[in-house]
Parts: sequence; C-alpha cells; structure tokens
Amino acid sequence: MVDFFKKEISVLRTGRANPSILEGVQVEAYGTMTPLNGVAAINVADGVSLTIAPWDKSISKDVEKAIVQADLGLSVVNEGDKIRVSMPKMTEENRRDIVKKLNEKQEHARISLRQVRDEIKNNIEKAEKEKEIAEDDKYKFIKELDEEIGKYNNTVKEIRDKKETDIMTI
Repeated sequence: MVDFFKKEISVLRTGRANPSILEGVQVEAYGTMTPLNGVAAINVADGVSLTIAPWDKSISKDVEKAIVQADLGLSVVNEGDKIRVSMPKMTEENRRDIVKKLNEKQEHARISLRQVRDEIKNNIEKAEKEKEIAEDDKYKFIKELDEEIGKYNNTVKEIRDKKETDIMTI
C-alpha cells in the first residue's frame, strides 16, 4: 500500500526535473502502445529539463506526440536526435493545485488502508465466532491490527509531508 502511494505521487510535479513524471506516458510505436521508458532513454539534463533519446530515431515524432498528448504541462522541443522536455516555472497557484492532488491521493491511500483493516477485522471476528480463536485473542489481534494500520497511516503522512515540502520549495 505504501509503495503504491509512493508510485502514485511520484508523477506529481515538484518544479525540478524528474524522469518519474513521464512514467505514465504511452507511445504508439510499431503498432502498439509502449511505455516511454521502453522506447527511449530518459535523462535529467539539468534541474529544469529532461532529455529523451529514442532508441529508434524514426519514432521521434511519436514520442514527442505522446508527451504532448499526456498533457503534463511540460514544454516539448524536438531537437532531431533527442527531445528536450522543460519544466515551466511553477506559480503559487500551480503548487497549491498539485498539493490538492497530493491530498486526494493521500486520502485514497487512507481509505484503502481502512478497507484492508475492516476486512482483516471481519476475518478475526469470524474466526472468534467459529471458535477458531479465543475472545482474548480476538481483542489482542484487533489491537495489533489497529497499531499496524496506524503505523502505515503515519508512514503515508510522512511521505505526503515530504512531497508537499518538495512541491512548495521554490
């Protein structure tokens, strides 16, 4: 769950060039949709731009088109042998919008953790009803479950707070 949350928020812009922002980009190459990192090398050129070097130069236009269509708010320049992707300067409003998205993703992660907790709790209660575990064990297991879920929630919050700091840092 925590790894999924990290992956989900890795695509949020922070104002610095980060190849993970292009993770969801799919390129139509050779008649199939392929992840961008499957058809090109992605490198950080400097703090605000990435260079993408397609392994096959004939799909350069397809790569450029895929990045533009992904609508990530990036400026794309095809330099022939490589494509330069620049991160525009983020305004305070952009940063606040991205933090809102971050908060939504955190809430989804918390809801998922709650659902997992409820499912496990129901299994514990069912086991107690069917006399597979003692009543004392049921309360002990539920307490341990709540502590574990609390730890996961704290981890998600810490990750979220660090990402918010990255987003809001100019």
